[in-house]
Amino acid sequence: MEVAGKAAMDGYEIPRQKMVERLRGHYGIADERVLSVMNAVPRHLFVPEALRSQAYKDNALPIAAGQTISQPFIVARMTELLELRGRERVLEIGAGSGYQSAVLANLVKKVYAVERIEVLAKTALENLRGIGINNVSIRNADGTNGWPVYSPFDAILVAAGGPNLPKPLIDQLEIGGRLVIPVGPDPKHQDLVLATRTETGFTSENRGPCAFVPLIGEHGW
Repeated sequence: MEVAGKAAMDGYEIPRQKMVERLRGHYGIADERVLSVMNAVPRHLFVPEALRSQAYKDNALPIAAGQTISQPFIVARMTELLELRGRERVLEIGAGSGYQSAVLANLVKKVYAVERIEVLAKTALENLRGIGINNVSIRNADGTNGWPVYSPFDAILVAAGGPNLPKPLIDQLEIGGRLVIPVGPDPKHQDLVLATRTETGFTSENRGPCAFVPLIGEHGW
């Protein structure tokens, strides 16, 4: 598999490989396409320069505007749950600095990312273009409303925790499409929910506890 934005000999090969080994061995991530991409995308370029030495550790890291880049396990798990095959059009809510976008971009046809914080939307696009990824479009807007003009989407990934499933996102899924989102009554603690659009509504599955920044917007907090 050819990976756009593939890290060359950048001095982070060993930490990146160890990260992937932990994803496979400790967490049981089984999608080899996801693991291959995460072993190639230079995560250190999506964190502040002062934190680059920590980029491949097993934890979230702060980025601009009080937001975070998700823990590698969460990126891998949410991506794996979407069951991507390569031709999908995916909506991402909460682009952050662009790392999750970069992972998705290497697994699907097109990514549409919505980021409510303008400086992050600009930074994410700069980071992605800087490593040669061109199949991601980013919009600065309220992500809880989705991006209706490009809907329906084959899959939606939400990188922030909301009190429930935003109806606009469910409505913008294809029948059979999958939505992965942290949901819970506490803005600091959620459960990872996998929702699948059906002919009559949707089904949902709880995939375990997680902790994300709050999903701010009309259909969030």
